[in-house]
Amino acid sequence: MAVKSDIEIAQEAKMLHIREVAQKLSITEDDLEYYGRYKAKLTEEYLSKVQGNKKGKLILVTAINPTPAGEGKTTTSVGLGDALNRLGYKTVIALREPSLGPCFGIKGGAAGGGYAQVVPMEDLNLHFTGDFHAITAANNLLAALLDNHIQQGNELGIDTRQIIWKRAEDMNDRALRNIVVGLGAKADGVPREDHFVITVASEIMAILCLASDMNDLKARLSRIIVAYTRDGEPVTAKDLNAVGSMAALLKDAIKPNLVQTLEHTPVIVHGGPFANIAHGCNSVRATKTALSISDYTVTEAGFGADLGAEKFLDIKCRIAGLKPDAVVLVATIRALKYNGGVAKADLGTENLEALKKGIVNLEKHIENIQKYGVPVVVTLNAFLTDTQAEMDYVKAFCEERGCKFALSEVWAKGGEGGEALAKEVIETINTKPSNYAPIYPDDMSLQDKITTVSKEIYGADGVNFAPAALRQLKKIEEMGFGKLPVCMAKTQYSLSDDPALLGRPRDYNITVREAYVSAGAGFVVALTGAIVTMPGLPKRPAAFDIDVNEEGKIVGLF
Repeated sequence: MAVKSDIEIAQEAKMLHIREVAQKLSITEDDLEYYGRYKAKLTEEYLSKVQGNKKGKLILVTAINPTPAGEGKTTTSVGLGDALNRLGYKTVIALREPSLGPCFGIKGGAAGGGYAQVVPMEDLNLHFTGDFHAITAANNLLAALLDNHIQQGNELGIDTRQIIWKRAEDMNDRALRNIVVGLGAKADGVPREDHFVITVASEIMAILCLASDMNDLKARLSRIIVAYTRDGEPVTAKDLNAVGSMAALLKDAIKPNLVQTLEHTPVIVHGGPFANIAHGCNSVRATKTALSISDYTVTEAGFGADLGAEKFLDIKCRIAGLKPDAVVLVATIRALKYNGGVAKADLGTENLEALKKGIVNLEKHIENIQKYGVPVVVTLNAFLTDTQAEMDYVKAFCEERGCKFALSEVWAKGGEGGEALAKEVIETINTKPSNYAPIYPDDMSLQDKITTVSKEIYGADGVNFAPAALRQLKKIEEMGFGKLPVCMAKTQYSLSDDPALLGRPRDYNITVREAYVSAGAGFVVALTGAIVTMPGLPKRPAAFDIDVNEEGKIVGLF
């Protein structure tokens, strides 16, 4: 019998009206702003009302470095939330919104998979409630006001060679990475080099995800540095009188969205910065709201634990005052064997030698999470080709390192397949205290913060700072931003900054080529290796398979 695709499973689901999902959490219709039958935003009044509630436990789901074999981090997050609810624990899942770029590129959507999905799957993966469009519009409004200011006389004395604000588009479009604007007649603007980033890399996305309310959002927007003057002084969004109009575009986008899983578990989905080029976490508002209305909140961070979990623990938790009670680390036998050098086509064959060679990637991630003082539960996202010998080896490996272990079968069985994992998570939270602390203090120098992450988390011997990066870091500290956390922009495919180095690379240095401050978001970005902030499409994009059939249903999403 043919295995149903994710979209087929999702489209066969019997969804509850979103008000029925809300009722499980004692959320009334007055607390909702409907976007059709199955999506709603939570009102500002409701968000304020629950702020003082007793907080539940926080569970972070992360993973080993992603491979073409797949890991299933979001699938695990969804299935774990369903399982906790099945066991009688009041649980809310807090996830990121998917970007259109990967949906039409190579990665596909981000609504989970199999029988552990968030629905409506098509809406979530495409336009959803328009949050990303609002962020794109606010980003590009600021860009337009910046160029208009220069055109209208440049009263602030902006140096057109030192404009750092980029335009944004939520699509993988490499042709927009480096462009020229202002060509044509005198009235068409001042010609200059410009750039695009994907919307999930925009500082406004990070700001939306870290802002506590509208006042905080506006304060953060006002601090965005867009350019420097000819005298080297920063020019901000506030200087361009852009803050009010940007906030107006983001008025609804700042409100978290409520949807459901296939098993009708409530899911708050809000914000979605990439973890390889931004901080990779859903919004602080969504997470804090979930904690205020549940016994357990299951959330996730982007890509592998070296990126998403590190930024969750060093940036989001630090800024928002959050403390995770446990971390679930997702791996697959297939991905571990891929790290051990097995070709993708051969991953279905038992290979204990390759597994032993590749499991060092998992080992490093376990060590990293333990450095933050948070207990770890390792879960294997099960595949039909996994053998008992392979699963037994991974289980023993994890338990030798002080980790609970559980097999996850949520892709095939939904919440029922996650009950073993849920029980291990609950037991871990009840028996192992979380002594969470970030890996570096605020008052450490920016260079030392970057070096600490590179050595402690990536396993590098040290850091090679390009001369430009050293100048930029010095300037950032002189401007008063030295106490901010660092946000490392790095490939997701390796612990190192070289995507070809799998497993647990050793005897290498991280290269930092550029640094800049996201003053509104509240972190300093360090660009490593060859990372780009506007992805491109593959030779055969996923877009080729997406269509609308004669019944008006979207097909081909995965």
